[in-house]
Amino acid sequence: MPAEPLSAHDVETGLRDLPGWERDGDRIARSYRLPSHFAAAALTVHVAQIQEELDHHSELTLGYRTVRVAVHTHDAGGAITARDLTLAGRIEAVAPGHGAE
Repeated sequence: MPAEPLSAHDVETGLRDLPGWERDGDRIARSYRLPSHFAAAALTVHVAQIQEELDHHSELTLGYRTVRVAVHTHDAGGAITARDLTLAGRIEAVAPGHGAE
C-alpha cells in the first residue's frame, strides 16, 4: 500500500522537530558539515544502513567534509510522507556521533 502524501502544513510541522532540515521543492533536505572527509564517508555509510533498515532511500551526496540528504517517497508520486520525516529523524539521531554540524 503506497504511503499517503502529507499536507504542506503537516510537512512544516514535522520539520520543526528536525533542525537544519527544510523543504526543497518536492523533497525535504539537509546538508551536514563534518570535521573530515573520513567522518563524512562514515556518516554516509551509517545513513545507507538506516535506509536499508527502513527500506526507504534518499539521494545521498558525499562531498569533501559534507553530506547532503534529500528525500521524498516514490510510491506516493514523489510527495513528502511520514516515511521521509522518520528517515530524517533517524539521520538526525546519528549525525552528531559523526561530528556533523
